[in-house]
Amino acid sequence: MSRRHVAALLPGHHMVLLEGGDALFPALIAAMDAAQHEVRLETYIFNNDASGTQVMQALVRSARRGVKVYLVVDGLGTPRLPAGWLAEFAQAGVQYLRFRPLGRWGLLLPGQWRRLHRKLALIDGELAFCGGINVLDDWLEPGMPPLPAPRFDFAVAVRGPLVAQVRVAMEQLWWRAQAVRSAREVDWRAGWEALQQVAAAHTQLPPLGGLNAPEAGKGPTQGWAQQGAVTSTSQPSAPKPLVRAALLLRDNVRHRSQIERAYRKAIGQAHEDIIIANAYFLPGRRLRQALIMAARRGVRVRLLLLAQFSWPLQAHALRWVYRPLMAAGVEIHEYAPSFLHAKVAVVDGQWATVGSSNLDPLSLLLGREANVVVQDATFAGELRQRLLRALEEGGRAVPASAVQGSLWARGLDHLAFALLRALIFLTGHRY
Repeated sequence: MSRRHVAALLPGHHMVLLEGGDALFPALIAAMDAAQHEVRLETYIFNNDASGTQVMQALVRSARRGVKVYLVVDGLGTPRLPAGWLAEFAQAGVQYLRFRPLGRWGLLLPGQWRRLHRKLALIDGELAFCGGINVLDDWLEPGMPPLPAPRFDFAVAVRGPLVAQVRVAMEQLWWRAQAVRSAREVDWRAGWEALQQVAAAHTQLPPLGGLNAPEAGKGPTQGWAQQGAVTSTSQPSAPKPLVRAALLLRDNVRHRSQIERAYRKAIGQAHEDIIIANAYFLPGRRLRQALIMAARRGVRVRLLLLAQFSWPLQAHALRWVYRPLMAAGVEIHEYAPSFLHAKVAVVDGQWATVGSSNLDPLSLLLGREANVVVQDATFAGELRQRLLRALEEGGRAVPASAVQGSLWARGLDHLAFALLRALIFLTGHRY
């Protein structure tokens, strides 16, 4: 497969749009509880809050029923899981790996910048979940006080041909991640030590709460067919007619530019309207130029971006990006009600993408990412309506005056942008 290849859209998919963890986690847990053979989960952050505990318990329940359960978390996003969780994993048989633990030198080694950022789940090889939502409560954000409103983010649940591609990608990552055997052994040792302490005290592990195990013979896709949606207490929207969709991956082997290329192709073919919601937006020259050209030919381009940043360097670099976009007529809004974590887009109400990839160097060049692309007016229209609502209710338009500044301020912004480019260059990739 050429590195310039973009995955073809395949027909025959059922797709459900899930907004926030309040929609995703009940659906995911119910699917795990219905699993008969295999559960696979990959995530950047697996937090030990209430939502994370419920997902952890579902993994353990599945493993105790004899289902093969595989969990991979990123070694930076999830430095360590609680010892009690590891003990339950060890007892139940949940197979657990950390992807690229930082080790002694941490991020000082450029190779460690390549992180597992995708959020994928696979149930019995038949039902997949893909999106930007970490295993993290909607009202919490690491390093920040409790959020004033739920985090803004999306995922999809999908049945159809691309699920087989999800399985191949997850299996390949699992076997590659096993090379980091020393870190896995440390984690399992901690789990077994905790388990031995429990046994020494002549007590039992606490009972698992949450949903009960499913009835025998009722798998995840049967529940979907019978109820018209992914099983969920939050009742996400019912699956629409079969749609065309594709799985887009970004990794360091065969798919280095697939996600960015899909964005550029959709933007280049736009005639009327582009809406992009993206948490960490620092696109490269080609993607910026595609947005500028779309705006100049009369397409209405609206960006919904993060209003607060983890570090000043990003804020300064972003202002450098804002200037030419706004000069071309691109409308830029910052999401004010809460933390925006979405990585979604809609073009002309027909093309849509939901996934884990930000439009920044770390995602497009260094992170392992996964997006689903959908060509369907009904699905794209639903996502578009949710983005329009977010723009109306929480989008704060960025005025031109905010990016003008003094000559000194512009120089600082340019320096920040150049520094980020230089950091990426150190990894051996051009951006």
